[in-house]
Amino acid sequence: MLALDAWFDSSVFRGRRGVLRAYGDYAVFMERFGVAGLRRWAVELCCEGLTLGLGGAIVALALAIPAFHLTSEDWLKKQDLAVTFLDRTGADVGRRGILHDDSVPIDQMPPYLIHSVLATEDRRFFDHFGIDVIGTLRAVTVNANASGVVQGGSSLTQQLAKNLFLSNERTIGRKIIEAYLALWLEHHMSKHEILQTYLDRVYMGGGTFGIQAASEFYFGKSVRDVSLAEAAMLAGLFKAPTKYAPHINLPAARARAGDVLSNLVDAGYMTEGQVYPARRNPATPVDRTREVAPDWYLDYAYDEVRRLAEAGKLGSSRVLTVRTALDSAIQARSESVIEDQLREKGPSYHAKQSAMVLMEPDGAVRAIVGGRDYGASQFNRATVAQRQPGSSFKPFVYLAAIETGRFKPTTMVTDSPVCIGTWCVRNYEGEQMGTLPLWAALAHSLNTVAVKLSIAIGNGSPKAGRAKIIDLAHSLGLTTPLDDTVSLPVGADVVTVIDMATAYSAFANGGKRVQPYAAVDIRDGHGDLVYRHDRDGPQPRQVAPAADVATLNTMLARVVTDGTGRAARLDDAVAVGKTGTTNNYRDAWFCGFTGNYVAAVWYGNDDYAPMEKVTGGTLPAATWHDVMQFAQQNVEARLPFGLGPAGQSATVAAAPLAGGTQPAGNNRSTLSPRSAAVVGAIAALVADADRPRLAGDDAFAAGNAAPGTAAATRMP
Repeated sequence: MLALDAWFDSSVFRGRRGVLRAYGDYAVFMERFGVAGLRRWAVELCCEGLTLGLGGAIVALALAIPAFHLTSEDWLKKQDLAVTFLDRTGADVGRRGILHDDSVPIDQMPPYLIHSVLATEDRRFFDHFGIDVIGTLRAVTVNANASGVVQGGSSLTQQLAKNLFLSNERTIGRKIIEAYLALWLEHHMSKHEILQTYLDRVYMGGGTFGIQAASEFYFGKSVRDVSLAEAAMLAGLFKAPTKYAPHINLPAARARAGDVLSNLVDAGYMTEGQVYPARRNPATPVDRTREVAPDWYLDYAYDEVRRLAEAGKLGSSRVLTVRTALDSAIQARSESVIEDQLREKGPSYHAKQSAMVLMEPDGAVRAIVGGRDYGASQFNRATVAQRQPGSSFKPFVYLAAIETGRFKPTTMVTDSPVCIGTWCVRNYEGEQMGTLPLWAALAHSLNTVAVKLSIAIGNGSPKAGRAKIIDLAHSLGLTTPLDDTVSLPVGADVVTVIDMATAYSAFANGGKRVQPYAAVDIRDGHGDLVYRHDRDGPQPRQVAPAADVATLNTMLARVVTDGTGRAARLDDAVAVGKTGTTNNYRDAWFCGFTGNYVAAVWYGNDDYAPMEKVTGGTLPAATWHDVMQFAQQNVEARLPFGLGPAGQSATVAAAPLAGGTQPAGNNRSTLSPRSAAVVGAIAALVADADRPRLAGDDAFAAGNAAPGTAAATRMP
């Protein structure tokens, strides 16, 4: 141990002595380089400069990493869609997306247009390397003297870098990345290519991107044909396109064009005498203040086109022309009718909003009204808003019951109280109609019968029955989640207007699920057909037996002739449909169809405020009638699916109409609902005397319900 201790001590001593000797040798060596006076200050500055330079290089590399990531992708990335929409006849009805057009090469643009841009935006464009150091210093000096931002220091290349890769946020980090990207662009593109890309991509107000699109939008002509005054006005838009857009602020646009003409003279491109005619005769843009577009429809159609583009069904083109199924006359009529109803009756009914969708049975959307005033609110209540459908949901319940094979229009049912647990349901205004045929229960929108049907569909299990109803409703076209609640059969869940129109289309076409669509065909910027719905779109598929749908339609026809939807009866066509009203009159619906068209109408308030006793048979049915009456003009009226020459099937023909009248003409029922039901029940019993009873029918008709005291009202 003593030897080990001695060895350790001696090793430490020898190590310390060796370190001191090495340090002494290093100090002697370094004394040869010792400097004093001015030379020492120079050496110190150089050392500090190298240190700071290394640190700056590391920071610069860190700041450049975001720019490297941006350029590692497809840096000339696809721009947003630029879509022109046509109606079904081929008439131009509006645009969505950006108004973009890069079809004019720079060498075909007037020289004075190019000179106007360079003189105003970047006079040293062909002399700098992407960052105009002289111009930046000049801008800093001018802005400092003016105590504000008077001149911009960004070069045209920097502006292109911002347009291609960055946002408009004003931060130091963004400016640094912008500078890196400008250097990168200068390395990868020629000056000619940079200028061409800039003119094709820059935003120029009015939703336009690119100088060609701006020329078409503001002056209705190609950029090849613009005059000097028009070129100056276009060049003036680069600084603040929203502020100087001529269709918004023409005096400001003309004043800015005057500045551009002065820049042309200052830069030596033109003389004062050459620009004088343009000063005396300033440009006048196309008047676009009176343009009216079917905005609700275009919003829906643009979303559809964007989904197709994202799915890769439209190729690489981003400039598209879409022929839609829009019927401009029906669209205008729908908007007019809704506005008239809300203006004349809305105040007394406390109704402020409405929405409507009209389509063909194959899903071709002819008209969409998403609210009363698009300018006041762009929220599309027809395609986005989710509201309770009330009794307009009941056809799904009745169809599910018919599919069991145990129910048909003449099946006798009993209108009596029914409870599921502690939840009980009663009819609108609490009336009870006793025993009556199934078609009459639907015509008078009896809530108790709808709930009993849901129990019978599940063979005594309400939950199993509701599950089948939910599956059927989704298969027919509803896309919103349907919560499995005891009040589902009377329409307590939420749906959209377009979904209801889609689902009713399945009734109109014999049980086929359709996808609502606006785009009939789509062409790219060269006019080539890239999409056609009948070829590339989803095809209808059978989701419900046609015979069962026909049976349901015979009952829905009675809703219009003898039930809650009488206000929807048409003069020269057979109407089929169902009303719907929710608690406290918060939502009112009418959904129906003819042999030609399907339409769903909703009335309500955005804040869910109750209306003043607006049922589906009042404003919604009246609106549906007025629009459908117009739509049926000048078309060959076809009978709804499943209805005979008189507008009803043989099954229903066995029972007279509720008032004892015949289906022809516009005669209304003169009996009370109760009396009419009794007459109909007697006729149904006679017609049904020889029909063998199916198991479960008697129990259903008896109306046995679980006891309970709570009452819940769901309106027709």
